[in-house]
Amino acid sequence: MPTEHNKLVRDRIPEIIAAEGRTCNTEILNDEAYRRALRTKLIEEAHEAAETNSESDLIKELADLFEVAEAVMKANGIDVETVKDKQQERCESRGGFEQRIFLLWTE
Repeated sequence: MPTEHNKLVRDRIPEIIAAEGRTCNTEILNDEAYRRALRTKLIEEAHEAAETNSESDLIKELADLFEVAEAVMKANGIDVETVKDKQQERCESRGGFEQRIFLLWTE
């Protein structure tokens, strides 16, 4: 019985599935559907990184997260340096996370 996934996967996944003696069905997304699927994948990978318990799994999940983030940038015509510049700008204006500040409430 088929297992439904309905999600964006890495390019070699169908090949890996076939090498395992299994079958799958895929489709190629148009540009708009691809950009939407990438954003969904970004959330999926962030959840996986947040939920892992081992350092080696965290490294793997962060690598996946970076891969998807780079694909989102490329699909939207955004240069990596533009994002890095914005990251630096926001760090300078709003700070980073080094002080470990956990906001409890505001009034």
